[in-house]
Amino acid sequence: MSPVPSADTLLAWYDRHRRRLPWRAEPGQAADPYRVWLSEIMLQQTTVVAVLPYYETFLTRFPTVAALAAAPEGDVMAAWAGLGYYARARNLHACAKAVAASGGFPRTIDGLRALPGIGPYTASAVAAIAFGVPTVPVDGNVERVAARVACIAAPLPAAKPAIATAAAWLGDQPAAIARPSDFAQALFDLGATVCTPTSPACGVCPWFSSCAARLAGIAAELPRKAPKAVRPMRYGVHFWLTDAAGRVLLRRRPPRGLLGGMTEIPGTDWRALPWDEAAWTDHAPMKAAWRPVGEVRHGLTHFELRITVMAARVPVIVADGFLGAVEKLDAEALPTVMRKCVALASGER
Repeated sequence: MSPVPSADTLLAWYDRHRRRLPWRAEPGQAADPYRVWLSEIMLQQTTVVAVLPYYETFLTRFPTVAALAAAPEGDVMAAWAGLGYYARARNLHACAKAVAASGGFPRTIDGLRALPGIGPYTASAVAAIAFGVPTVPVDGNVERVAARVACIAAPLPAAKPAIATAAAWLGDQPAAIARPSDFAQALFDLGATVCTPTSPACGVCPWFSSCAARLAGIAAELPRKAPKAVRPMRYGVHFWLTDAAGRVLLRRRPPRGLLGGMTEIPGTDWRALPWDEAAWTDHAPMKAAWRPVGEVRHGLTHFELRITVMAARVPVIVADGFLGAVEKLDAEALPTVMRKCVALASGER
């Protein structure tokens, strides 16, 4: 049987190889709860590489939780545009207001859980990293490390309880309890840089001799995942309508629901059947000489989306919505799928 992976060994490795990240405190410095919380919300369903440029820009615009709380929601959504999962931005804003109103972040897991948009993982991560609470937050990296060192062969998601137990077991050591912030981040770094999803670098892993999956020869296979269901296809038509002054018609999506509160160019519903001209004409913002520009394909969480983009130019726009300068669309809260539509259509001008 393999020995228990040593927290001391992992922390010694972390002290030498820790990643420098803008939300991570330097050795000997206290973590900023705002920076930690913001990074954890941004990193949900997103990679560090994708988040870094957004994080720096967002932090420049909203340097404190009070600044974020005081900002209009539209400004927050615009700064978030491109990161996806836009309900996070609305919850981020609501959470900032709650924290600012109470004078700061709660220092306990239960207190953090009570805030908008903070679930079990985020509460555990902020508590451990920012406040030194001895807990092991289980993100995708930690999930992978725990599944491998404990050789948990059951497929996800059924294996999650066993993996959570294994992660807690790893953290139930004096060194991990004494340095909970560093231990949590050491696990993150180990999964991100060594114990990677494919081709793990077992030869340089500090837990090489105590990884049960490596000893069994199946480290690269874990954690196993149940087959993904095929995502259904949805179809829509969106309309790029510009006027003589070079402005484009935009509208705001309803505040709740898919892409809630974000900006879009007007369009149809997204439905299971393709739209023919007789069907989409009634959904056009106004009568015009519409011409097809092309098709945008985009994957959302629960379905694949194909959008036909139609374009027209009219002297004056008389339709519901608001007008935006084409050259200033980067400042609008356009989700990624709409930015694809804009990129396609604006090339036709």
